[in-house]
Amino acid sequence: MFNPQGITGLIMFALQMVALAAAVFAVFHAARQRKDAFTAVDKLTKPIWLGVLVASLVVIFLFGLNLLGLIAIIAVCVYLVDVRPRVDDIQRGPRW
Repeated sequence: MFNPQGITGLIMFALQMVALAAAVFAVFHAARQRKDAFTAVDKLTKPIWLGVLVASLVVIFLFGLNLLGLIAIIAVCVYLVDVRPRVDDIQRGPRW
């Protein structure tokens, strides 16, 4: 996980910690949302998103920033950039 060989190891460790924090945030956000909000915005269901996000969190924690970890980071980013704003909007209701 931590490569103590200079600045490169420190940068990779910092990036992994940021990825872990984003994954934890995404899991908690998805867990707190209503089940019907996901299908209302034509996205995958809540249990599927929770499974994808928890699996991503585990992969990032165990494998770091290798190829599998990058796929997990992409899944977390898709949730945070695409799904999360739409789910939040549908639960807030119409804006003026």
